[in-house]
Amino acid sequence: MQLRYNFRLYPTVGQQQSLAKAFGCARVVYNDALAARREAFEAGRKISDGELSKRLTEAKQAPQRAWLAEVSSVVLQQALADLNTAYRNFFQSVAGKRKGAKVAPPRFRSRKDNRQAIRFTRNARFTITPGRKLRLPKIGDVAVRWSREVPSDLSSVTVIRDAAGRYFASFVVRMDAEPLPLADSEVGIDLGLTTFAVLSDGKAITAPRFLRQAERKLRKAQQSLSRKEKGSANRAKARLKVAKAHAKVADTRRDWAHKQSTAIIRDNQAVYVEDLCIKGLARTGLAKSVHDAGWGLFTRMLQEKAARRGRYFGKVDRFFPSSQMCSVCAAIDGPKPLSVRRWTCTCGTVHDRDLNAAMNILAAGRADRLNACGGTISPAA
Repeated sequence: MQLRYNFRLYPTVGQQQSLAKAFGCARVVYNDALAARREAFEAGRKISDGELSKRLTEAKQAPQRAWLAEVSSVVLQQALADLNTAYRNFFQSVAGKRKGAKVAPPRFRSRKDNRQAIRFTRNARFTITPGRKLRLPKIGDVAVRWSREVPSDLSSVTVIRDAAGRYFASFVVRMDAEPLPLADSEVGIDLGLTTFAVLSDGKAITAPRFLRQAERKLRKAQQSLSRKEKGSANRAKARLKVAKAHAKVADTRRDWAHKQSTAIIRDNQAVYVEDLCIKGLARTGLAKSVHDAGWGLFTRMLQEKAARRGRYFGKVDRFFPSSQMCSVCAAIDGPKPLSVRRWTCTCGTVHDRDLNAAMNILAAGRADRLNACGGTISPAA
């Protein structure tokens, strides 16, 4: 399997200028290739990858594009590869061959984009020096904050500059699965807003609400930004302050989700969650709370760690009536407003709404896993 290892970079001022030049050159090559593809499409002809590469070579020799030769050629070739990937994803999405949300056609890149990135492959001969720095062609030896060991077999590295002005190195590595010892327990998870998650074994995880906690600080920073004159240096400083505040919230949420998902995968052999329509919920009045919860991030981490650690991860159909069904007698009591947190079934059992839903998700997940043909779901008493 392929994994990404991300590390913080601390380039010097000169290296930041070299990276900015590389970001700009890759962006120009990408935009030129995109313009050429659009022009060819409008003319009713097809332009090949080889012709785009030939045009890049000619552009580097032209006086008005001579500065393209000042950066690594691998970076420029990877910009063309990124455009090809974007078009391939778009066409597969239109044809219905690609899972997930619909993919829009490629757009032109801007120097004002929040994220700037370049990629070096093995052909660029990037290395990790004996002094534990990252050596990049035509950039130099960049200081890295190593948080863990990296396997020696590195296929590529992507250098990223985010909206907060931070630099990161993202390595792609190939690793074998590392299964954990078999566990006896399985768990169903019901996700919510007030309580982030309720597990079928009775454990509840309180919602941290990182965005809500930082809302006052964010509001003040955004108000300060709105008062600055557009194009001024003070506005650029205020924008950076807002970006850093948002990055801190996102980093804290990601770290918390890593810890929670790791604990759940470590303790359970199988994990089942409900396949929520997060995009639909994000269009309601609960949008801010839904985004703050980070359900998609959490479930994606569960799925990735389950695959790596030899655990089973399953999703229960979003239309399964987990909150309406009694986990004891399987009677369906009908839909209930969110204000109803406890209810009594006709069999006399008093249910906690979230715990009952988690138990039903566990039963439905087991049924899907153990019976490929479906079958009757029988909740455990």
